[in-house]
Formats: sequence, C-alpha cells, structure tokens
Amino acid sequence: MKARIKWIENVAFEGETESGHTLIMDGSPEVGGQNLGPRPMETVLMGTGACSAIDVVLILKKSREQVSDCVVEISAERADTDPKVFTRIHFHYLVTGKSLDQAKVARAIQLSAEKYCSATAMMARTAAVTYDVEIIEALT
Repeated sequence: MKARIKWIENVAFEGETESGHTLIMDGSPEVGGQNLGPRPMETVLMGTGACSAIDVVLILKKSREQVSDCVVEISAERADTDPKVFTRIHFHYLVTGKSLDQAKVARAIQLSAEKYCSATAMMARTAAVTYDVEIIEALT
C-alpha cells in the first residue's frame, strides 16, 4: 500500500492513495490552517470507523442478516502531551435492518474489534477501545 502527501499551502496537504483517490487535509486555525479539510487525526479516526463498519456489514451479510444501514458514531480522547495519541475511543454502532438477530450483530462487532479490523487493532495499542450497539428495525 502506498500514499502520497503533497503540501498545498500553510498547513494544508493533499493526500493521494495508491487507488487514485484524493483528500485535502488541513491543520487547525491555531496552527495556521484554513479549515480546507479534515484534520489528519480526524481522518485516522474516520478510517478506523470505516474499517470496522465494513467488517460489520460484510459479516452480517455473510450470516444472511437483512442489514440495510450501518452508522458508527465515534468519540475519542487524546493525550494532553506530544505525541497526542488517542487514549480512549468509543464506537457507537447504529445497525438497521429487518428482524436483525441481536446476538449476530453483537458478534459481528466483536469479531471486527478483536479479529478483523487492523485499524482498531493498531488504535488499541494506545487507546482503551469500547463499543456498544443500537439495533434499529427497518421500516420497510
């Protein structure tokens, strides 16, 4: 896997992935940023949430659950001193579907957290990672 980061101006950078996607990242106004994009650590947090959400959806589909939506709300705390690593991360999963089996949803989240999600595994090296789930019945 490869990525390329190119300085745009001030503390704004364009990231380009090996797969050809780009993302503008910018620092906070306190360090000269202009709010042109998410902060780099915000992208780390979003990537971790997406990594886990992909696992959860794929596991549920593989177990033939009728999942129709998966949202992960993430809250995190960082260390006060440099390097300001994440010290606590909480994932709140909102999983929507038709007659979802609560045990299968819980197991999918557990498997992602403990076995499949490489991003969560990396974060767990510095952060206390917790999660909970809210199952929502699909209307149609």
